[in-house]
Amino acid sequence: MSPSDPYESLGVRRRINAAGALTRLGGAVMAPEVMAAMAAASRASVDIGELQDAASNRIAEATGAEAGLVTTGAAAALTLAAAASIARWDVAKMAALPHADAFPRDILIPRTHRTGYAHALAASGARLVDIGHNDRGTGAGVRGLEAWEIETALTPSVVAVTFSVNATSIVDLPTVIAVCRASGVPLIVDAAAQLPPKENLRRFIAMGADLVAFSGGKALGGPQASGILAGRRDLVASALLQQLDMDVAPETWTPPKLIDRTNLRGVPHHGIGRGFKAGKEEIVGLLTALDRFMKADDVADNAALETRLKAIAGTLAGIDVALIPAQRTGRVPVLEIAVPDALAMSARLQRNDPPVHLSERHAARGVLTLDPQVLLPEHDAPLAAAIRAALRGATVKP
Repeated sequence: MSPSDPYESLGVRRRINAAGALTRLGGAVMAPEVMAAMAAASRASVDIGELQDAASNRIAEATGAEAGLVTTGAAAALTLAAAASIARWDVAKMAALPHADAFPRDILIPRTHRTGYAHALAASGARLVDIGHNDRGTGAGVRGLEAWEIETALTPSVVAVTFSVNATSIVDLPTVIAVCRASGVPLIVDAAAQLPPKENLRRFIAMGADLVAFSGGKALGGPQASGILAGRRDLVASALLQQLDMDVAPETWTPPKLIDRTNLRGVPHHGIGRGFKAGKEEIVGLLTALDRFMKADDVADNAALETRLKAIAGTLAGIDVALIPAQRTGRVPVLEIAVPDALAMSARLQRNDPPVHLSERHAARGVLTLDPQVLLPEHDAPLAAAIRAALRGATVKP
């Protein structure tokens, strides 16, 4: 395999990605310093528990949380968050998961948040219990999630409440936090795609969430197989215990500083998160990307993206395009392109050489979105050419 172009050696096509930092397209394009840090990390042996302790300190500084953990993505963070909420410090429960029928395992989830991503919570052995109504989502009414709907569902079998936060749902978050705080039930917030802006790293912890999951391989610019779980020290410690390689002799095991051994009645075996093990390269890469993300100038970066989008829009004469600024998207500026049949157009672009991807998030209303989050500058011109050709019903080679 050629180190200069491994994809060519494998016969895998490079793609023009204007759909965003999607997992199925490989996530972020990592900065040279992140790749360099990962390469350097690969050249040594370290204790992963000690490394996760160091990562916890860095994540805590960035998020304002008590502790943090590098995971293998936001979905893994959610599974570990659910497992921590179920097991806490109980090693017998850790050993039993995902078979949790014998003890409390219910996690309350607002009905409007029940998506395919909720499977990550259920994978821990948790039983998801729907609460609330979908009046806003269906246009049947104006009411959102109410305190009494959560309180009524708080039976002794409930171990946590989960909340998928976005620009629309956040209006209900203070209500959920207040009920969880009053009842002592942990709140797990899925904020996988809520970066940028960087303020969101601290926002949900500051509001009162107990655990927050972020993707590391999207806007943060870290390795695709990385994520962050930040929050309460005891819950993060339980998640870490259920992720680590625990093929250890109890007599010689030195636990990470996050873990207070006096809380354990024994040393657990491999936990449900063993398949989510984060390697030293991913941990160091994620921390390097996090530091880079924290130092970035969001205003300047978005202004540069807007300039590129305006230039692309200027080459799409006769095409119905609209520039949506970062202030409206809550993340980065995008171009919305109105087309007669959005999915047919998207399929045509993906048959291009090289394949071109636009976001299909709003395809149902006849719009394809040009998301520049990971779009390489050298792809701007061929992207515009491919869009023009696709609208003529043709494909184009650069």
